[in-house]
Amino acid sequence: MKNFRLQLLIRILLNAFSIFLFFFSYFNIEYNAILFILGIIIIYQIYSLIKFVDITNKELARFISSIKYSDFSQSFTIHNYGSSFEELGNSFNNVIEKFQKTRSEKEENLRYLQTVMQHVGVGLISYNQDGKVEFINNSAKRLLKISHLKHLSTLDETYQNLGNQFLSITPGNKTTLKIVDDNDLIQLICYSTQFKMRNQIYTLLSLQNIQSELEEKEMEAWQKLIRVLTHEIMNSVTPISSLAGTVNIMLSKDDSEIELSKEQADDIKTAVFTIQKRSEGLIKFVENYRNLTKIPKPNFQIISLKSLFDRVKNLMQKEFENNSIEFSCDVEPETLELTADPEMFEQVLINLIINSIHALRGRHDPKIYLIGYLDERGKIAVKVIDNGPGINEDVQDKIFIPFFSTKRDGSGIGLSLSRQIIRSHGGSIRVNSKQNEGTTFTMRF
Repeated sequence: MKNFRLQLLIRILLNAFSIFLFFFSYFNIEYNAILFILGIIIIYQIYSLIKFVDITNKELARFISSIKYSDFSQSFTIHNYGSSFEELGNSFNNVIEKFQKTRSEKEENLRYLQTVMQHVGVGLISYNQDGKVEFINNSAKRLLKISHLKHLSTLDETYQNLGNQFLSITPGNKTTLKIVDDNDLIQLICYSTQFKMRNQIYTLLSLQNIQSELEEKEMEAWQKLIRVLTHEIMNSVTPISSLAGTVNIMLSKDDSEIELSKEQADDIKTAVFTIQKRSEGLIKFVENYRNLTKIPKPNFQIISLKSLFDRVKNLMQKEFENNSIEFSCDVEPETLELTADPEMFEQVLINLIINSIHALRGRHDPKIYLIGYLDERGKIAVKVIDNGPGINEDVQDKIFIPFFSTKRDGSGIGLSLSRQIIRSHGGSIRVNSKQNEGTTFTMRF
């Protein structure tokens, strides 16, 4: 800085001396040529002084310009103007180096993120509101059997209306889509989220083929159902077949030769009566199965949980009194409301409470709690809790299977029907039970 000030002082003194000579010559010397030369010298000195002072502004402008256009290849060296200007140049260079390092780290992070996204097992597609694709990873390409994708509308050439279906997915929601390619059915579970970049809205869509998992679960469900159906049908058909064979043997003689004793006649009546009862039981079983497949669509209404709980309490009050059960219900907050079919949801609560009443028979100090609240994720949750003997851990995953029952006289459709009703409301139902501690059924919407 001292060097800069010294040079600036010398230039100012020289300029002042030249101006002094100019006016001295003007008043004392008659030679115009000297005045002309001195004028030129003064103009040059003023220009040189301005240029000298403006050097810092130029370097600063160049520095800002390099940052503005991300040009980090420049260096800043200011010689012959003192140590302060060298420090200024070094500061500029240090800032540029920091920017270079930060940019290099960002590029490395971007490459790392792109590598991860390309190799992740879930298909990813990013596109703007017009459907222009900004990014698609390898998993999505393999899933959709394409090599590249510039616009979602291109998918419509291979898969009917798939591009429009992707665009219509509501951000934040999960959607299941079916696509057919060369007679091959693919079930896709899609989840989309939106983000803003460069003042434009983009959608990130994740795709996962769950066809094999669905087929496996479907096969498992069919196997469980077939085992239950086979068990129930065989329980009815075996005695019917046996008794029918016995009666057939007793009546196989010619009409003229048939002489039945009172004991034989009674046996035939008993056999026919048993066949009738087992046949009626089998018909009832089939009717129950038919009812499971005919659940009506919910008539959605906004209902107050507290009012619904009070109504269920009034309906079941006699049962509570007859079984000496302490029943309590609570809703937090009291104004909590649920969008549901009031009759169907009421039937689910009654089914669960009746199950609890049956489980509490013979228990000391039986209690049932009905609770409604908002869980930690902001979902409406309803719990039916009892302090009964609990459900054996081995059968907890089977209680929602149609016709499976842990009760001797149970039909096995109550819980299955309840789960179907809850699912038709977009909710879920889970059971948590411990031996000799009690059972909790939790429904979330």
